[in-house]
Amino acid sequence: MTIIETLTEAVRARLEGRVTRVPSLADEAAYEVEPKDLLGVCTTLRDAPDLRFEMLMDLAGVDYLEFRKDQWRTEAATRTGFSRARLRQEELVPPAPVGGARFAVAYQLLSITHNRRLRLRVRCENDEEPVVDSVASVWASADWFEREAFDLFGILFRGHPDLRRILTDYGFVGHPFRKDFPLIGTVEARYDPEKRRVIYQPVSIEPRVLVPKVIREDNRYNPALNEPPAPRS
Repeated sequence: MTIIETLTEAVRARLEGRVTRVPSLADEAAYEVEPKDLLGVCTTLRDAPDLRFEMLMDLAGVDYLEFRKDQWRTEAATRTGFSRARLRQEELVPPAPVGGARFAVAYQLLSITHNRRLRLRVRCENDEEPVVDSVASVWASADWFEREAFDLFGILFRGHPDLRRILTDYGFVGHPFRKDFPLIGTVEARYDPEKRRVIYQPVSIEPRVLVPKVIREDNRYNPALNEPPAPRS
């Protein structure tokens, strides 16, 4: 048995009916768990002798807005060219969460005992107010990871001991990693000499669409330089 086969068999034996395997690369094991089963599944993954995922390596929020659209939606950019991307290998891209949820949380787990890795994903059931249970009671490292996902994606973690912003300022408006967050932001900071402190104000930058484009002169394509030389007399 390969490492992945051994791992998937152990997961099946311990968690059958509570997790669903999702498409991934051949040397990866990725699963989705229902929100109501998250804490129980995580505890089993940590404590079961044949699993022993003692370490949460990373936790990240995911925004599936416009996921799997063949072209990105923009306001002014052309529909062709370098500003567009298509998914060429659909089988390598995990599907959106069950039920078409917009937000999800992905957990990257490491078993030090067995030297194996596993990815777990849980969806947020409410797109307007995304909430999942905190796993900080299972893995202490989730504390700051969950604060980061809250800060950047606006995902709330039920039961977190201290859910505050961790990267942006306390007065920051919005969540920068959401797909519908404006690229120029919503507020800007400047120093006010009268108040003698930094203040926030509505952003003054004019919106523009960034389309990679290179225009340069290149003498290699000058027709006059590519003509065959005139015969000598």
